Amino acid sequence: MDGNNHGEASVETSTGRVRHLSMMLSMETSFSSSIHIAKGLRSLLIGNSGYRWDGAALPDVMKQLTCIRSLNVSGSSIKEIPKEVGKLIHLRHLNLKGCRELVSLPETMCDLCNLQSLDVIQCWSLKELPRAIVKLINLRHLFIYASGVTFMPRGIERLTCLRTLDWFIVCGGGENESKAANLRELKNLNHIGGSLEIRNLRGGIEDAAEGQLKNKKRLLCLDLYFKRNHEDDILIEGLQPPSDLERLCIDNYGGIVLPNWMMTLTRLQELQLVACGNVEVLPPFGRLPNLESLKLKGVGVRRLDAGFLGIEEVENANNINEGEIARVTAFPKLKILVISNLQQVEEWDGIERRVGEELRFGTLIFILPQLQKLRIQYCPLLRALPDYVLAASLQELELIDFGNLEVLPPLGRLPNLEFLRLQTLGVRRLDAGFVGIEEVQNDIINEGEIARVTAFPKLKRLVIWDLEEVEEWDGTERRVGEELRFGASIIIMPQLRELTIFKCPLLRALPDYVLAAPLQLLDITALVQSRDLRVRIINDQEISKRLKLAVKL
Repeated sequence: MDGNNHGEASVETSTGRVRHLSMMLSMETSFSSSIHIAKGLRSLLIGNSGYRWDGAALPDVMKQLTCIRSLNVSGSSIKEIPKEVGKLIHLRHLNLKGCRELVSLPETMCDLCNLQSLDVIQCWSLKELPRAIVKLINLRHLFIYASGVTFMPRGIERLTCLRTLDWFIVCGGGENESKAANLRELKNLNHIGGSLEIRNLRGGIEDAAEGQLKNKKRLLCLDLYFKRNHEDDILIEGLQPPSDLERLCIDNYGGIVLPNWMMTLTRLQELQLVACGNVEVLPPFGRLPNLESLKLKGVGVRRLDAGFLGIEEVENANNINEGEIARVTAFPKLKILVISNLQQVEEWDGIERRVGEELRFGTLIFILPQLQKLRIQYCPLLRALPDYVLAASLQELELIDFGNLEVLPPLGRLPNLEFLRLQTLGVRRLDAGFVGIEEVQNDIINEGEIARVTAFPKLKRLVIWDLEEVEEWDGTERRVGEELRFGASIIIMPQLRELTIFKCPLLRALPDYVLAAPLQLLDITALVQSRDLRVRIINDQEISKRLKLAVKL
């Protein structure tokens, strides 16, 4: 139903039978008395299409629609909920999501004895919940994520029917401390499940332990945001979650040591550590059997080694029969690995040596066998990647912003790689070593046979960004010629569809195999030295014809 300036929003004469009403307001609209006749309304949704309704008519509406069960005014420009809301004693669901100008909720909300769900997500101007909210003992779902709420009202422990509590904000002191709940009040909220984010973590281990997070068996995702102080390593020990937790994020943690309980989370699928600059040693995350995504951002570790993989103490038990080989897999299910802003990491090594030792003593070690996406960003001291990172299953690889990486590994050997981004690295050349054909061996080829070697066999998107030292993308054709003479046919990037090159001022040309690829998009920007290349692409009708989408020069 639409409203406009030339009339009032109204309901048909059958309003007495209307039970569910959705109104879409497109401009300034008033409510006629006909909507008030619809006293049997059970649900009302007031939406908008670009026009943000200010809710001026809400007090009058609330006086009339006393039977309403669900009220949705999400995305409107209302600044306050009128005190008349207390008359809606049958109201079960109140949706205020995205009401960014909403400043306050009235204390009369305590009269909503049947309210089960309250949503104030993204109500940025709302600084606190009404103290009376703790009287809503039937409340089951409280959504306050990304709102302006700065503390939880004291007495929230009484809401024992809560099933959803997406945010819990610990008061940071000041004038609100006397009316704010602490972590202890989580103790009785054992039915909350799904996701919980605790912000502004502070206080002692006693408060944290009494919150008894580990008893909240339905909790699947937990985000812990600290105030960052030297006692965080004590506090975090009291925040042990249930053992069935599937996702954990620790942010702005000021402690030196991560909690012992982390390695008990055997069902954990996602783990993220952010801004943990004092942490110098990581637990053996490689032993977490169900971990699928690991993101390390701004952690203070100096090495990623066998301890991190969880193979530091691999023991070759005496019960291994002679001739048998024990199999150990680090990160058996990990698919996504992000390493970002690890400014102290100098070494990601030592693994190959350890693997060799274990092999001699009867243990076969597999590392990251299912890795699909790898992103390494801003690790300025890191010089090289270990061989096991270049897993056969890798589909997406991003190497961004570490200038000490001067030589690229043979990425062309990755059989499943579909997307590759190289950005702000210290490399000077893209050559046969990068393509992965530097060490092609032909001694197993029978006389008269031709071996086929494909580099980057599945690569579809290639982004080369801000490689200011790269002068040459060459040498490969020469190597290809050598291999052909000795009986090997080399194919490079046969499925490349999109190529983006930006800010590579010294790069003069592209190799023939790139222009021979089935490109659909070629974006080359800020290539100061590439005038000849531009002319060639523009004048070559065959190349231009294949570029179906665009050529940006």
